[in-house]
Amino acid sequence: MRAAECDAAGRHEQAIGTLAAAAARGDAEAMIGLAKRLITGDRAPLLPTHGVSLLFDAMRVGAAEASLKLANLAALGVYMQQSWGNALGFLVFAAERGSRSARGQLCTLARQQFLEVAPAGGWRGIAQQIELPALLSPLDGLSVRESPLIRAFPSLLTSEACDWLVGRARAKLQRALIYDPASAQDAVHHARTNSVSAFDLMDADLVQIAMQHRMAATVGFPVHHMEAPTILHYQVGQQFSDHFDFVDPGVMNYNEEIARRGERVFTFLVYLNDDYAGGETDFRLLNLRHRGCRGEGLLFTNALPNGRPDTRMLHAGLPPTTGEKWIVSQFIRNRATLTTA
Repeated sequence: MRAAECDAAGRHEQAIGTLAAAAARGDAEAMIGLAKRLITGDRAPLLPTHGVSLLFDAMRVGAAEASLKLANLAALGVYMQQSWGNALGFLVFAAERGSRSARGQLCTLARQQFLEVAPAGGWRGIAQQIELPALLSPLDGLSVRESPLIRAFPSLLTSEACDWLVGRARAKLQRALIYDPASAQDAVHHARTNSVSAFDLMDADLVQIAMQHRMAATVGFPVHHMEAPTILHYQVGQQFSDHFDFVDPGVMNYNEEIARRGERVFTFLVYLNDDYAGGETDFRLLNLRHRGCRGEGLLFTNALPNGRPDTRMLHAGLPPTTGEKWIVSQFIRNRATLTTA
């Protein structure tokens, strides 16, 4: 609470000091809070190795949340060796200590109904039922258009994973914003009226990360080239009108971003439900509208072979006329956005 008060007053160094003092006294919550800031550089110096060490310290005193964060890092291979075995082990640790999130992730990945208490084989038994090759293997897909490239993957996500992602996103929806390069700030804009939930490195979970690994294997890019995914929600009448997903080098300040983080060369959409009308993904210049089914992925390019933006890929998220639409949006860059071990 004292750290939050310091942050609210803009005294971030004092907030870090407060967390560090509590962590040194063995406070697991302070260890986790400080670790997350050091790993991401959130109002703190970027010291990921120290942050990871703090998570292990918190886990050693039984903190389930620390184990959840370590599961994410192990699954992605960020600041530690990539290992799905270790990631699931961290998840089992958290589940055994009462984490509802860990239990939900294990059941979702094992394609089982959610369990409040451990079954006869324990949470490790649930983990052993997870068929990782089926969740992570690349898909062939169907050609929607060859040039520019648009491909559909009808079974990218399981129905259980779709439900899990919608459930996670629903609790943290916010009005979607559009970046204004002139002010260098995100702002409300009439062109985009839908809502969005974002999941960064510390908010991720293994259901999301398994989806990203499958996308990466399918498109042939390392998972570290992916931005944090967002889940988009459209109620009746809400839309995201014509826009491009590439980072336009002709826009103020964007050349610097491309030099630092690379271009968004692909977009992967995943449709999380299909009980709505309207709401197609509309590629107006290509005279193409696509309405995906639940669990289906749609991959399309944003760049020409030379890496320059492909202006043919103007597209829009049309408004649903009945029901509500849920969709994952995943941008893939031609340069790594995450630091590997």
